[in-house]
Amino acid sequence: MVKLAFPRELRLLTPNHFTFVFQQPQWAGTPHVTILGRLNTLGHPRVGLTVAKKHVKRAHERNRIKRLTRESFRLHQHALPTMDFVVIAKKGVADLDNHTLTEALEKLWRRHCRQSQSC
Repeated sequence: MVKLAFPRELRLLTPNHFTFVFQQPQWAGTPHVTILGRLNTLGHPRVGLTVAKKHVKRAHERNRIKRLTRESFRLHQHALPTMDFVVIAKKGVADLDNHTLTEALEKLWRRHCRQSQSC
């Protein structure tokens, strides 16, 4: 049975982890969300989130976006390549409803799978 947990090992935690992804990223994006990715040697994907207060003013909206992104990653983690991902929320993402945001994230995960050709 596939375990769909989201333990600490699946998160980018330190600034060095984020810097690693920003150095040579593969990117996939929509007008509201961009996902940067870079291959890692850990054998499993990891995710980090950036939702700037500049783009999403209210804390409950930032939390909603992060919660939906984590859930999307958790459900797709076994289909994703072994990459470190940074999800960047852009201006206007707070205007998307939950279903639209989830669909956009699924589309971007699939695009990263195709780019890495390991899915």
